Amino acid sequence: MIRDVLHLILNIAFSLFGIALLIRAWIFAIRLHPFNPYSQAVIRITDWLIQPIRKVVRPGNRIDWPSLLACWITSFVYLILTWVALTGQIPAPESLLPAVLASVFTMLKWAFNLILWLTLIQAVLSWVNPLAPVMPVLQTLTAPLLNPIRRIMPNLGGIDFSPLVLLLLAQVAMMVLEQFAFSLFGV
Repeated sequence: MIRDVLHLILNIAFSLFGIALLIRAWIFAIRLHPFNPYSQAVIRITDWLIQPIRKVVRPGNRIDWPSLLACWITSFVYLILTWVALTGQIPAPESLLPAVLASVFTMLKWAFNLILWLTLIQAVLSWVNPLAPVMPVLQTLTAPLLNPIRRIMPNLGGIDFSPLVLLLLAQVAMMVLEQFAFSLFGV
Protein backbone atom coordinates (compact mmCIF):
# COMPACT_ATOMS: atom_id res chain seq x y z
CA MET A 1 0.00 0.00 0.00
CA ILE A 2 2.81 2.43 0.86
CA ARG A 3 4.45 1.64 -2.49
CA ASP A 4 1.21 2.45 -4.29
CA VAL A 5 0.88 5.76 -2.45
CA LEU A 6 4.51 6.61 -3.18
CA HIS A 7 3.99 5.69 -6.84
CA LEU A 8 0.92 7.96 -7.00
CA ILE A 9 2.82 10.88 -5.45
CA LEU A 10 5.78 10.38 -7.82
CA ASN A 11 3.45 10.12 -10.79
CA ILE A 12 1.57 13.33 -9.96
CA ALA A 13 4.64 15.40 -9.02
CA PHE A 14 6.83 14.36 -11.94
CA SER A 15 4.00 14.44 -14.49
CA LEU A 16 2.98 17.97 -13.50
CA PHE A 17 6.56 19.22 -13.60
CA GLY A 18 7.24 17.45 -16.90
CA ILE A 19 4.08 18.97 -18.36
CA ALA A 20 5.18 22.41 -17.14
CA LEU A 21 8.46 21.91 -19.02
CA LEU A 22 6.55 20.89 -22.14
CA ILE A 23 4.30 23.95 -21.82
CA ARG A 24 7.43 26.07 -21.63
CA ALA A 25 8.75 24.49 -24.83
CA TRP A 26 5.36 24.96 -26.54
CA ILE A 27 5.18 28.61 -25.40
CA PHE A 28 8.60 29.11 -26.98
CA ALA A 29 7.57 27.37 -30.22
CA ILE A 30 4.38 29.36 -30.77
CA ARG A 31 5.93 32.58 -29.50
CA LEU A 32 3.35 33.24 -26.79
CA HIS A 33 4.09 36.58 -25.16
CA PRO A 34 6.48 35.98 -22.22
CA PHE A 35 4.81 38.62 -20.05
CA ASN A 36 1.52 36.76 -20.08
CA PRO A 37 0.78 35.78 -16.45
CA TYR A 38 0.40 32.11 -17.39
CA SER A 39 3.73 32.14 -19.21
CA GLN A 40 5.33 33.83 -16.22
CA ALA A 41 4.02 31.13 -13.87
CA VAL A 42 5.43 28.34 -16.05
CA ILE A 43 8.78 30.13 -16.36
CA ARG A 44 9.03 30.64 -12.59
CA ILE A 45 8.19 27.00 -11.86
CA THR A 46 10.75 25.63 -14.32
CA ASP A 47 13.54 28.21 -14.30
CA TRP A 48 15.58 26.49 -11.58
CA LEU A 49 16.23 23.55 -13.93
CA ILE A 50 16.24 25.34 -17.28
CA GLN A 51 18.81 28.05 -16.50
CA PRO A 52 21.74 25.67 -15.76
CA ILE A 53 20.90 23.59 -18.85
CA ARG A 54 20.65 26.74 -20.97
CA LYS A 55 24.31 27.48 -20.19
CA VAL A 56 25.26 24.25 -21.98
CA VAL A 57 22.46 23.76 -24.54
CA ARG A 58 21.17 26.75 -26.48
CA PRO A 59 17.58 26.99 -27.71
CA GLY A 60 16.98 26.72 -31.44
CA ASN A 61 14.99 29.07 -33.61
CA ARG A 62 11.62 27.41 -32.88
CA ILE A 63 12.61 24.59 -30.52
CA ASP A 64 13.46 25.18 -26.88
CA TRP A 65 16.04 22.40 -26.55
CA PRO A 66 16.83 23.17 -22.87
CA SER A 67 13.17 22.69 -21.91
CA LEU A 68 12.91 19.44 -23.87
CA LEU A 69 16.17 18.14 -22.38
CA ALA A 70 14.97 19.07 -18.89
CA CYS A 71 11.71 17.24 -19.57
CA TRP A 72 13.62 14.16 -20.73
CA ILE A 73 15.79 14.27 -17.57
CA THR A 74 12.64 14.63 -15.46
CA SER A 75 11.02 11.62 -17.12
CA PHE A 76 14.21 9.55 -16.73
CA VAL A 77 14.44 10.36 -13.02
CA TYR A 78 10.71 9.63 -12.70
CA LEU A 79 11.13 6.17 -14.25
CA ILE A 80 14.12 5.32 -12.06
CA LEU A 81 12.38 6.50 -8.87
CA THR A 82 9.21 4.65 -9.85
CA TRP A 83 11.24 1.48 -10.38
CA VAL A 84 12.82 1.90 -6.95
CA ALA A 85 9.46 2.67 -5.30
CA LEU A 86 7.70 -0.34 -6.83
CA THR A 87 10.47 -2.95 -6.58
CA GLY A 88 12.50 -1.68 -3.64
CA GLN A 89 15.67 -2.13 -5.71
CA ILE A 90 17.92 0.03 -7.84
CA PRO A 91 17.58 -0.93 -11.53
CA ALA A 92 20.36 -3.03 -13.03
CA PRO A 93 22.82 -1.17 -15.28
CA GLU A 94 21.61 -3.07 -18.36
CA SER A 95 18.09 -1.71 -17.82
CA LEU A 96 19.26 1.92 -17.96
CA LEU A 97 19.43 1.98 -21.77
CA PRO A 98 15.77 0.88 -22.09
CA ALA A 99 14.97 3.53 -19.46
CA VAL A 100 16.53 6.17 -21.70
CA LEU A 101 14.17 5.22 -24.54
CA ALA A 102 11.21 4.74 -22.18
CA SER A 103 11.85 8.30 -20.97
CA VAL A 104 11.20 9.60 -24.47
CA PHE A 105 7.92 7.68 -24.60
CA THR A 106 6.98 8.98 -21.15
CA MET A 107 7.71 12.51 -22.32
CA LEU A 108 5.51 12.00 -25.36
CA LYS A 109 2.77 10.60 -23.15
CA TRP A 110 2.95 13.75 -21.02
CA ALA A 111 2.73 15.86 -24.19
CA PHE A 112 -0.44 14.08 -25.31
CA ASN A 113 -1.83 14.36 -21.78
CA LEU A 114 -1.21 18.10 -21.98
CA ILE A 115 -2.95 18.27 -25.36
CA LEU A 116 -5.89 16.34 -23.94
CA TRP A 117 -6.34 18.63 -20.93
CA LEU A 118 -5.83 21.90 -22.80
CA THR A 119 -8.36 20.85 -25.42
CA LEU A 120 -10.86 19.61 -22.84
CA ILE A 121 -10.62 22.77 -20.74
CA GLN A 122 -10.96 24.96 -23.82
CA ALA A 123 -14.00 23.00 -25.05
CA VAL A 124 -15.77 23.18 -21.68
CA LEU A 125 -14.98 26.87 -21.22
CA SER A 126 -16.23 27.63 -24.74
CA TRP A 127 -19.64 26.35 -23.65
CA VAL A 128 -19.68 27.67 -20.08
CA ASN A 129 -17.72 30.93 -20.22
CA PRO A 130 -16.30 31.74 -23.66
CA LEU A 131 -15.12 35.14 -22.42
CA ALA A 132 -12.98 33.73 -19.60
CA PRO A 133 -9.59 35.48 -19.33
CA VAL A 134 -7.74 32.22 -20.00
CA MET A 135 -9.56 31.53 -23.30
CA PRO A 136 -7.20 33.54 -25.57
CA VAL A 137 -4.23 31.67 -24.12
CA LEU A 138 -5.95 28.30 -24.55
CA GLN A 139 -6.92 29.17 -28.12
CA THR A 140 -3.35 30.23 -28.90
CA LEU A 141 -1.96 27.00 -27.43
CA THR A 142 -4.43 24.67 -29.17
CA ALA A 143 -4.91 26.42 -32.52
CA PRO A 144 -1.83 24.86 -34.17
CA LEU A 145 -3.25 21.43 -33.34
CA LEU A 146 -6.93 22.08 -34.07
CA ASN A 147 -6.59 24.05 -37.31
CA PRO A 148 -5.28 21.12 -39.42
CA ILE A 149 -8.15 18.96 -38.15
CA ARG A 150 -10.64 21.73 -38.96
CA ARG A 151 -9.30 21.91 -42.53
CA ILE A 152 -9.84 18.16 -43.00
CA MET A 153 -13.26 17.85 -41.36
CA PRO A 154 -16.41 18.88 -43.19
CA ASN A 155 -18.08 22.10 -42.11
CA LEU A 156 -21.04 21.20 -39.90
CA GLY A 157 -22.33 24.71 -39.35
CA GLY A 158 -22.03 25.94 -35.78
CA ILE A 159 -20.72 22.67 -34.34
CA ASP A 160 -16.96 22.16 -34.19
CA PHE A 161 -16.01 18.52 -33.72
CA SER A 162 -12.26 19.13 -34.09
CA PRO A 163 -11.68 19.21 -30.29
CA LEU A 164 -13.41 15.83 -30.01
CA VAL A 165 -11.19 14.40 -32.76
CA LEU A 166 -8.08 15.83 -31.09
CA LEU A 167 -9.16 14.41 -27.71
CA LEU A 168 -9.65 10.99 -29.26
CA LEU A 169 -6.30 11.08 -31.07
CA ALA A 170 -4.49 12.21 -27.93
CA GLN A 171 -6.09 9.48 -25.83
CA VAL A 172 -5.19 6.76 -28.34
CA ALA A 173 -1.62 8.08 -28.59
CA MET A 174 -1.28 8.06 -24.78
CA MET A 175 -2.45 4.46 -24.60
CA VAL A 176 0.02 3.35 -27.28
CA LEU A 177 2.92 5.27 -25.74
CA GLU A 178 2.19 3.91 -22.28
CA GLN A 179 2.31 0.37 -23.65
CA PHE A 180 5.65 1.06 -25.36
CA ALA A 181 7.15 2.62 -22.24
CA PHE A 182 5.92 -0.26 -20.07
CA SER A 183 7.23 -2.91 -22.44
CA LEU A 184 10.64 -1.21 -22.57
CA PHE A 185 11.23 -0.54 -18.89
CA GLY A 186 8.45 -2.30 -17.04
CA VAL A 187 7.14 0.77 -15.20
